[in-house]
Amino acid sequence: MSRNEPGPAENSDENARDVQLMQLVSAGETAAFEKLVERHQRLVVGTVARMLGSNSEVEDIAQQVFVRVWKSAKRYVPRAKFTTWLLKITRNLVFNELRRRSRHAQVPLQSESEDEERPMRDERAVAPDASLLERELQGAIEAAIAQLPETQRMAVVLRRYDELSYEEIAEVLEQSVPAVKSLLFRARAELRTRLSRYLAN
Repeated sequence: MSRNEPGPAENSDENARDVQLMQLVSAGETAAFEKLVERHQRLVVGTVARMLGSNSEVEDIAQQVFVRVWKSAKRYVPRAKFTTWLLKITRNLVFNELRRRSRHAQVPLQSESEDEERPMRDERAVAPDASLLERELQGAIEAAIAQLPETQRMAVVLRRYDELSYEEIAEVLEQSVPAVKSLLFRARAELRTRLSRYLAN
């Protein structure tokens, strides 16, 4: 967890504010809805981007999440934290998109042969500095996460980037806490295997 992460009291106050805003949204107040979007857009867009990769669909999916929030406002009951409910909507739309993609396999933007023909002289000529190596490692981590099965990937994203507790991840994924821990254990084992060449250095 981040050292700057809000404590329990602050989290509680933030959630109370979200619930209050949702009550106003359910009454049709667009200003309250805009405030909710402003408060949580970064969380939603970041989660969608890490699940789907950075492309033009990320903004569309994130927008759909908030459209669902608006449409569901009258039925909203604050049984869990607002952000947990929000991420559950995000999960549903992301999984739908991943399944749509798997049905319609996309053609890569450039062929492997084109990639192989591209000269790599800059990387060979200049010794990479620490920031370049750090970016390479981050890219490798993100690529490895992107290759995980969707539920494992979502668990890793929620834990690593969104800093959710096991209990919160269990609510978002609608699984038990032991199942979430098992998902994360398998995901980490897979990531260690995929990133072994970096971990060995």
